[in-house]
Amino acid sequence: MKQLIQASIGAAVLFLAVPAMAEVVAVVNPKAAESSMTKDQVAQFFLGKSSAFTPVDQPDSAPVRAEFYKKVTDKEASQVKALWSKLVFTGKATMPKEVGDSAAVKKAVAADPKAIGYIEKSAVDASVKVVYSAS
Repeated sequence: MKQLIQASIGAAVLFLAVPAMAEVVAVVNPKAAESSMTKDQVAQFFLGKSSAFTPVDQPDSAPVRAEFYKKVTDKEASQVKALWSKLVFTGKATMPKEVGDSAAVKKAVAADPKAIGYIEKSAVDASVKVVYSAS
């Protein structure tokens, strides 16, 4: 019985030590015609393969950035940055606008009907429309 209790406590401590990852959502301007997008559609904008929407990025240091790129593009944020550098160098694209945090993403997306960004689901409000959830 003592071993069972110790194992349960050990499992509980391990569970609490694992950081909870927030759900990340892709957002657009509420006036945008799109009401939903697939993972691949969202990835196209953030990988420079489509210019129908202008991507708004978060800083390299933002945990939501790493999570977004992992879940939506199946790439590390550093791999995506290298891809963008190549596109910019060859004149095929310009780097996504980078803003400070989720609040700044919402502000940028709310101000531009052709912008797309990503934020934590908990930060969603009426200023943006969720088109994809990367849970």
